[in-house]
Amino acid sequence: MRLTVFALLLSAVATPALAAPVHGYGSLALSAKGDTIATVESDATGKSTITLRSAKTGKVQRSFDPCASACGLSGLTFAPDGSLAWLARDRKAGTVTLALDHDGKARTVATISGIAQTPRFSPDGTRLAVLVTIGAAKEAGAAQAWVRQIGEIGEKSDEQRIAVFDVSGAPVSAEAVKPVSPADRYIYEYDWTPDSKGFVVTSALGNGDNNWWVATLDAVDAKTGAVRTIAKPTTQLNFPRVSPDGKTVAYIGGLMSDFGAVGGDVWTVPFAGGEPQNLMPHSTLTVTSLVWKDRFIRGTALSGDRMGLFTFAGERADGLGWSRPASLAAGDAKAAFSADGLTVATVAQDFTHAPAIFAGPVTAPVQITHDNDAVPAAMTARSITWKNDGFTVQGWLLAPLGADPAKKAPMVTIVHGGPSSANVPYFGGGFGDLLAAGYYIFLPNPRGSYGQGEAFTAANKRDFGGGDLRDILTGIDAVEKVAPVDDARLGLTGGSYGGFMSMWANTQTNRFKAIVAGAGLSNWVSYYGTNGIDQWMLPFFGKTMYDDRKAYEDVSAVNFIKQAKTPTFIYVGERDIEVPPTQSIEYWHGLHDMGVPTSLVIYPEEGHGIRNPVNAADVRRRTLAWFDKYLGAGK
Repeated sequence: MRLTVFALLLSAVATPALAAPVHGYGSLALSAKGDTIATVESDATGKSTITLRSAKTGKVQRSFDPCASACGLSGLTFAPDGSLAWLARDRKAGTVTLALDHDGKARTVATISGIAQTPRFSPDGTRLAVLVTIGAAKEAGAAQAWVRQIGEIGEKSDEQRIAVFDVSGAPVSAEAVKPVSPADRYIYEYDWTPDSKGFVVTSALGNGDNNWWVATLDAVDAKTGAVRTIAKPTTQLNFPRVSPDGKTVAYIGGLMSDFGAVGGDVWTVPFAGGEPQNLMPHSTLTVTSLVWKDRFIRGTALSGDRMGLFTFAGERADGLGWSRPASLAAGDAKAAFSADGLTVATVAQDFTHAPAIFAGPVTAPVQITHDNDAVPAAMTARSITWKNDGFTVQGWLLAPLGADPAKKAPMVTIVHGGPSSANVPYFGGGFGDLLAAGYYIFLPNPRGSYGQGEAFTAANKRDFGGGDLRDILTGIDAVEKVAPVDDARLGLTGGSYGGFMSMWANTQTNRFKAIVAGAGLSNWVSYYGTNGIDQWMLPFFGKTMYDDRKAYEDVSAVNFIKQAKTPTFIYVGERDIEVPPTQSIEYWHGLHDMGVPTSLVIYPEEGHGIRNPVNAADVRRRTLAWFDKYLGAGK
């Protein structure tokens, strides 16, 4: 349970006014030969183009805008012969165009009415598959604004299916698009089988937003759409990938609280079916993306404060190879690999260095773009580690530029969503307003987070707000030993699970003097019966609320509301089905009755995250004003 993107999670807290425009590199793809990189690049004006670069030098070979009018570009993917495909979305028309460029000549492959994502060429290069939601009522994903809850509830939901198109065929009109996978099955992810005859998918019957937590690993015939179950893992799963010989399927399995927030161990199972096997049951890595190239399973992993490239060779995990205290990104995974797996490309950034493309041998990729080298940092950043309850815990401390080390300053702790997620470095980070006002920022990764193996992630099962809160409080102690933080002026904020922690902490400690809670949970009992993704709680609580009510009551902030003393600003989206606004209303009502200073704003048409720029600016303004009122950076 989180807001889908780290930057989005914090966009409603503070988005920095950067001193210089940042050049963006989106949807990165690497050609099969490993010689060409494609990205969707954006400049200071916001205009996007598809750019082809040399993977060795970063030199631009060609840049073009395939849209006659404004459109959204995504899904870049290379064919074995070097052809490039992409998706162009026309929001006004409600369509997505699947297009193909070969030797500089672009043409339309198909038009989809609705939304589409993840195009991939078949291994033989003759067909293109894409995930389509025809006539979509909403954006894909539970974090998106939900449709109005009127009429008979639960009888109809969007269906994401696989559609397949011949590369050499005539353009397929929207009316002629016929998905191959069954209408009653939501496909989350897929990979072609090496013989180009089918797919391995993660899928579930029924509502796609709610049922990902119980998704199965399945095979789908590319011609008939017939489905065969390969395995029913006991964990959540992501990144299904088929071995080059077609005999084995690998995937990332672990305790995951949201689709898209990937972390776990590498598991394999025979393509014919069988019992999945964990290849790294005692690892202290969290694997975050996966590919299967040649005879090696490759991908990315998080280890403490470093993210890097990961290789599983033979029967052992080699741990992190090339790594850095940064975040990595690419279109399909967090890194793109050549067909032989020996060349890699990724976009790296951290709190003080704007995005840049790194490419080269998997053992030592180097920076090949320099568009953002002159963009100045807006803060200083350091990794902090501390001990608590037998765990080694990590987090990030951000300080305003030029902060006086002899002058005490207020600090705001920001708890990430999830809980299965992690605070990792992003340029600027979304903290500009707070930093500019003189606040230090603390970003802890308590138990339940990624970065220290699956046991650490699972350590807060049936213990929400227990050990993880203790980790955060001892982390603040560790920060105060190395930075001039005023313990009398501590603030706390977060969204989603971080919103829960902000509400809960108010009933457990008086250490914080101001709190901002975004899309938080205040009553797990009422939440269970009103949210649209109740399946996510079962891996963490073990039983439904109806079978173990006390477990849900014990971590509900409203049950301890008389202990809350800290002034709290609360915000939430009107159409948030992941954490409905009633959770914020319950909490606001309790604080109001207890005489605790509080304010609640419900933003119209917003889902699980404040996306409208006008609304986001309002949250930033209110957040800074709230902390200034009770913490005051200038006091």
